[in-house]
Amino acid sequence: MKNKKKTRKIQTKSYKKNTELGQTKNSAKLVLFIFGLGPIIGITIFLYSKGFFNSPSM
Repeated sequence: MKNKKKTRKIQTKSYKKNTELGQTKNSAKLVLFIFGLGPIIGITIFLYSKGFFNSPSM
């Protein structure tokens, strides 16, 4: 009986760790997505507004 209670406690602790780890992975992916693509999109919009992508006219 004592052995079963110990394994149940260990399983619930490991389950909590796995769900917390999954949440931190998802939030890390979200942060990397925002800070990774955000500046690239911002720079692209800025350059487009300044006419950087327009072909030069002679």
